Amino acid sequence: MSAEPDRVTKDSAPKDSVAWLLSADAVRERAHALLAKAERGKLAHFAVKPKRLSDAADLVADMTRESYPDLDVPYHSRWRHFVVAGADRWAALAAKLDADQDEVARIRFDLAVTSVLLDAGAGERWRYLESGGTVLARSEGLAVASFDLFRAGAFSDDPDRPLRADATALARLDVETLARGFQVTEDNPLVGLDGRTALMRRLGAALTAAPELFGRPGRVGSSRVGNLYDALKARAVDGALPASAILDAVLRGLGPIWPGRITLEGVNLGDVWHHSAVGLVPFHKLSQWLSYSLVEPLEDAGIRVTGLDRLTGLPEYRNGGLLVDTGVLVPKEPRILADALEVGDEAVVEWRALTVALLDRLADEVRARLDVSAADFPLAKVLQGGSWTAGRVIARRLRPDGGPPIRIRSDGTVF
Repeated sequence: MSAEPDRVTKDSAPKDSVAWLLSADAVRERAHALLAKAERGKLAHFAVKPKRLSDAADLVADMTRESYPDLDVPYHSRWRHFVVAGADRWAALAAKLDADQDEVARIRFDLAVTSVLLDAGAGERWRYLESGGTVLARSEGLAVASFDLFRAGAFSDDPDRPLRADATALARLDVETLARGFQVTEDNPLVGLDGRTALMRRLGAALTAAPELFGRPGRVGSSRVGNLYDALKARAVDGALPASAILDAVLRGLGPIWPGRITLEGVNLGDVWHHSAVGLVPFHKLSQWLSYSLVEPLEDAGIRVTGLDRLTGLPEYRNGGLLVDTGVLVPKEPRILADALEVGDEAVVEWRALTVALLDRLADEVRARLDVSAADFPLAKVLQGGSWTAGRVIARRLRPDGGPPIRIRSDGTVF
């Protein structure tokens, strides 16, 4: 694919072309196509109950007011998970940095990318014991564990500059290092450990393969995740950068890291799956969440990010679980709630697509309840306020382990 983003080509690309499938517009369009079929009763795996969406919106609005009484909601991103048990770990680290604005942004890119890619579901049994004695699980545990690994220099090949993620260190990362960092034992198993390790090693290779985004090997500071900040900064016009440009760079630069997925014209499509009713269905969940997570470092460095709502809601088990648990989505087959399903199972593809489409409608209803506009309260704030928290809360009410209503066999690279 071209090293430079081609927005004209993307916007006018034929459906099911590589350019179109690697876009948030494709995610949204294909998801709404499946929702339209669901509303006509034409899907095999889920029924949609639109009237129940008001129940989900009530819960999300209540969670938002409870968590953010002044409605000053930050974006849904990895940075939220570094703030837990009353401590903001990134803020504490940043206060000690002796670096200029651009280098701080590079460090934040290094941290965000590695932490997001290590975030796939941990499993019900895994826990992380922080040095101060705090025990964490799930997303917060994964975030703090990856933060501690990053701070210790696990992803840097330069002992004098531990706060970086470079191709050399990532390419040689082994399972033992990751297992130690995540405190994995027989009694504390982490789902997808091998998959996470392989993903990070492929990340190292991807950095070397895309010098226009991550720097050229052999130069000082080269082949580093953080150099993506400089590549995006260079594409800003009058200090503004469209969110679609962030996602475009992430999808192109990190596309090769995804294992065993659909390829088209020699391009690994990543988080794209097949559904018999509409063909290829793109999601790019981790890539979109990563894009959301790069917005704050860019904005704090003085780059205004525009068009944030061109990105979509995230099709993962908290948002999707909220819709199942509130009765908006009703599985048609007992196996969907009873069995652990593969990520590529058509029922899972359907669930995720309907989640993306319904999050657009949910966002409108939540904004109406909060009396805020879409401009002031983009989807990234609805997710944070929000739907993700509401999904976790209702899961805890309905199931002792707080797990999602639908269980997915994870390889550590999708959810």
